[in-house]
Amino acid sequence: MTTTIPSIDVIDALSQEYAKKDPSEIIELALNQAGEIAISFSGAEDVVLIDMAYRLRKPFRVFSLDTGRLHPETYQFLDTVRKFYNIDIEICFPEATDVHTLVTKKGFFSFFEDGHKECCGIRKVAPLRKKLATLDGWITGQRKDQSPGTRTDIPVIQSDTGFSGIDKSLIKYNPLANWSSQEVWSYIRMMEIPYNPLHEKGFISIGCEPCTRAVLPNQHEREGRWWWEEATQKECGLHIGNVKK
Repeated sequence: MTTTIPSIDVIDALSQEYAKKDPSEIIELALNQAGEIAISFSGAEDVVLIDMAYRLRKPFRVFSLDTGRLHPETYQFLDTVRKFYNIDIEICFPEATDVHTLVTKKGFFSFFEDGHKECCGIRKVAPLRKKLATLDGWITGQRKDQSPGTRTDIPVIQSDTGFSGIDKSLIKYNPLANWSSQEVWSYIRMMEIPYNPLHEKGFISIGCEPCTRAVLPNQHEREGRWWWEEATQKECGLHIGNVKK
């Protein structure tokens, strides 16, 4: 049975109701929602979401952001997943004129000097905003333990105030919010699903090539992202609501 799109005043109740439920149940709820829903895909967690959705035998959509600065291994990974599940992946690109203006004015590595927000805004946030304007909800692979500074309080279901429009409320599902990295990788190994080969080289949290590096044993996964910036601000803007003012 298809549900209606939840209003803001019922999202909190839904989040509490599903707070302890299995991720596949949260995904099923999302896929039963009326309107257009899609899985945001970039990393290991997102393949777990895709696999769970695939096993529910329900139609689902997947989109991914191509910033133009991803590792070659990441592009190969995207194609591997596409073929493995025989699915279409809707690729979202930044506006070429915006990228051209930034690179012409500031070069290719301005983020090392003035922070990653401007580059991420052009290459990631703007394309995401354009995609989400066509959707009623999205499913993400966020986990509470991914970032000690910004993700510890994320609920399994929330109203996405950062990307909601004037005339509609966008709902955001985080089915893996309560899972640990260990649980994600236990699922990947158990189900034998694809993963980015960079993980075998010490990369845990993988973004754009210039802004991602491998981490040492016992380092937190987020230390491999924007390592020159303060830990509590390590969000590219896709989940900007996580950053506490």
